[in-house]
Amino acid sequence: MRLSRPCLVAFGAVTFVAGSLAWPGTASAAGTNYVALGDSYSSGTGAGSYDPDSGSCNRSANAYPKLWAASHVTDSFTFVACSGATTTSVASGQLGALSSSTTLVSITVGGNDAGFGTVMQTCVLQSDSACLSAVNSAKNYMTTTLPGKLDSVYGQIRSKAPSARVVVLGYPRLYKIVSVCVGLSNTKRNALNGAADTLDTTIDSASGRAGFTFSDVRDEFAGHELCSGEDWLNSVTIPISSSYHPTAKGHQLGYLPAFSGSSRLALQKEG
Repeated sequence: MRLSRPCLVAFGAVTFVAGSLAWPGTASAAGTNYVALGDSYSSGTGAGSYDPDSGSCNRSANAYPKLWAASHVTDSFTFVACSGATTTSVASGQLGALSSSTTLVSITVGGNDAGFGTVMQTCVLQSDSACLSAVNSAKNYMTTTLPGKLDSVYGQIRSKAPSARVVVLGYPRLYKIVSVCVGLSNTKRNALNGAADTLDTTIDSASGRAGFTFSDVRDEFAGHELCSGEDWLNSVTIPISSSYHPTAKGHQLGYLPAFSGSSRLALQKEG
């Protein structure tokens, strides 16, 4: 886990607002009111064991927010991350989960804004040139339009939960580049990895402007990307929405450690 900013302020939540629950655990986070926001990489799409009440949001019992809350004694835990969330849907539908009493927030957001699903479909089904064109368009969006969208939602989160410590998690590279691996060409794989790097750089910068903590998960996932032989990510799978998302192991051994280290610093700072 690489931490690039000190913890400071607040974050937002999903179209479905779950009730607050206290989860017993092994570590003390007494006085912590934790809200887990964001998209499918936070809801746990691809990790299985979904809460039926979460519907298409696909909130998984194996997702890193649930795992963290289950291992800490907190005053409250509200899990509202939702598959398909964008900066716009976070701002319009998730911020109701935040309040002046919120003390800890996690979020992943930005990938859907940049057209993650469409880019992956193009790269899986079409030519190298079509894939490169889609990736370049997405990267242009990431560097020109996405920063403003992130600044906007981060600012709204700050105003909703002014005392919260916010951890913004990034996205892993999808592929380990090897000479033999069935599926996409290395041209496509390198392009997609480059898009992940651009996305993480954009999110890191916006997190810094907001005074939030950015936790980079690329180091946790290094050696466990697709084509590594020890994948923590789903390739093309059924249901198709789970494709190119972290597995249960990816949440347990990738995202959870990345968030735990950051949240520990936040709690220490708050104490």
